[in-house]
Amino acid sequence: MKKIIIPLIFVFAVYISTAQTSEFSSATILVGNVVQDLDKSIDFYTKVIGMTQTGEFSVDKAKATELGLSNKYTLDVAVLKLEDSPNATEWKIMSLGKKAGHKKPKWIHDDTGMQYITIFVNHLNPFIERAKKHNVEILSGEPSQLGENKFFILVQDPDGTFIELIGPK
Repeated sequence: MKKIIIPLIFVFAVYISTAQTSEFSSATILVGNVVQDLDKSIDFYTKVIGMTQTGEFSVDKAKATELGLSNKYTLDVAVLKLEDSPNATEWKIMSLGKKAGHKKPKWIHDDTGMQYITIFVNHLNPFIERAKKHNVEILSGEPSQLGENKFFILVQDPDGTFIELIGPK
């Protein structure tokens, strides 16, 4: 019995010392994305990509100004996740009701800033079927092989963010 307790105490001590040396209280990054049409983007991310809307919130104009986020808008934000779990990355989208200040990129190199996200999936076929059903172009054409049983497709959301989907066919 003592042989089991000592290694568990050691593992716990290593965990505590590692957790205390990080500057971050969470290893997850929550990503915000401003879109032109909130409803259209929610439809894309839920119906094509398969995300789940797990929440929403608003930041009124005064608070948005105080926080340095905006000087004239109330921010209405929809929270999406790949799965509804506390540790899942949040993909937060909001619309300000105005057109983008730049054209929709055709290629990943057409603009600076965040241009793409990568999502690893168990099987590509459901994503391909949903993209076709919702008339979303698969920019990469047929799935490209990346490894023995790993394939890649590329789609774009309504505002031009590229989405890499990687997994088996």
